[in-house]
Amino acid sequence: MALTDHEETPGPPDREPARGRSLWKEVPLLVVIALVLALLVKTFLVQAFSIPSESMQNTLQPGDRVLVDKLTPWFGSKPERGDVVVFHDPDNWLGDEPIAHPNPVQRALSFVGVLPSASERDLIKRVIGVAGDTVECQGTGPLKVNGKPLAEPYVFAGNTACSLDDQGGQFKVTVPPGKIWVMGDHRQDSLDSRYHQQDKNHGFVPVGNVVGRAVVVAWPVTRWATLPVPDTFGQPGIDSRGAR
Repeated sequence: MALTDHEETPGPPDREPARGRSLWKEVPLLVVIALVLALLVKTFLVQAFSIPSESMQNTLQPGDRVLVDKLTPWFGSKPERGDVVVFHDPDNWLGDEPIAHPNPVQRALSFVGVLPSASERDLIKRVIGVAGDTVECQGTGPLKVNGKPLAEPYVFAGNTACSLDDQGGQFKVTVPPGKIWVMGDHRQDSLDSRYHQQDKNHGFVPVGNVVGRAVVVAWPVTRWATLPVPDTFGQPGIDSRGAR
């Protein structure tokens, strides 16, 4: 039917304005999602740790925050020589050292990975020997792995590669299966594998205690740096050992 001058085209029916979710409902949901994602990242991918001591100077300084790769161990990757690793205290290495007491909010944020780990029962050292390796120190050094002397530019300035003491500074050990031998870069200020040879693991760290490999110094920004494996661990012949 043709339209007359007095007829109007009917318009679409009035629609009720869209009503979005109110802000007070969205914000808590977004916070929960963010915390769940942070927890998943911390559990399976990357975790931040704060450096508490001088034992890894000058590679790491007290107060540095490092990011630790926790993903590759899920695919069967094992610690390698030269890696800087975070590991759970294998047999009371920390002894009676004071433990930090974060408040409940700090503990919660640390648990989900928003803040660096608040745990004081974790340590960070450099892997020197893996299963099958013979590691030895005589005199002031150099440190040797499978008979190969290591050039160690990362050792703290003024330190010797090996320590002249009768508490563990002189040694020759062979790393058993499933274990690693670790030492701090600040050789004369690190109570590492050398000084725990009387514990249940004879100073070795079980691979199962390793949280992951520290891959980057993330904070402070003026200290940003990656943590690659030094070339000295890739020298020819150093891997001439039995199968792991």
